[in-house]
Amino acid sequence: MQVIAKRPDSLTDLNFTYCPGCTHGISHRLIAEAIDELDLRNKMMGVAPVGCSVFAYKFFNFDMAEAAHGRAPAVATGMKRARPDMHVFTYQGDGDLAAIGTAEIVHAANRGENISIFFVNNAIYGMTGGQMAPTTLPGMKTSTSPYGRDEQDIGYPIAACELLDSLRAPYYIERVSLLSPQDIIKAKRAVLKALKYNKENRGFTFVEFVSTCPTNWGMTPLDAMKWAKENMYPFFPVKLFRDKGEEGGK
Repeated sequence: MQVIAKRPDSLTDLNFTYCPGCTHGISHRLIAEAIDELDLRNKMMGVAPVGCSVFAYKFFNFDMAEAAHGRAPAVATGMKRARPDMHVFTYQGDGDLAAIGTAEIVHAANRGENISIFFVNNAIYGMTGGQMAPTTLPGMKTSTSPYGRDEQDIGYPIAACELLDSLRAPYYIERVSLLSPQDIIKAKRAVLKALKYNKENRGFTFVEFVSTCPTNWGMTPLDAMKWAKENMYPFFPVKLFRDKGEEGGK
């Protein structure tokens, strides 16, 4: 019998343990499928820091390292420079990458390190109780902003793609979504492109996933997807920011 679809070899046999409606499992599969298609599994290393993303080490079927909160780009930089024959990516959440890890991601991007960053943006701290994150939207209620984020007091959401796009060195930057089957297909193309450039040692590649956190948002999975489309897209538009591998790219 011909096999049409199967679990990617780059995923372990363990069942995902994420909350119902969480999109981490989708992004894991997209990354794993791309690694398989590019025949990178035996040459790939990943870094997962603190947060829900830390569980990635259980689910990817190749060498994974854990990093302190926010330090994944620094650890990935060291791994790639120590083993230039290998390919390295980080898998990070918004509380990690855009808060305590802001310096690490900006400077890794500014140096044009030969690593790929996969950034899950669900506008909240997921693992630690639903606190306000740097990506939390104005007026959005969290456990530490029960009356809603006040941008006059706390500031506006940090848009990671736009921030990194202001730097000269990054090779590829794109924001995609995991909120519909059509979005997931487009997200797969972005992941594949980022890892292809990684394989070719083109430089720093960055893919952001607009995602949901139904548990901490206090919504059903379907309501969370609807809410994200209506409220996150205006602040985090899905678009290609930079692709130096394509004609006309920055």
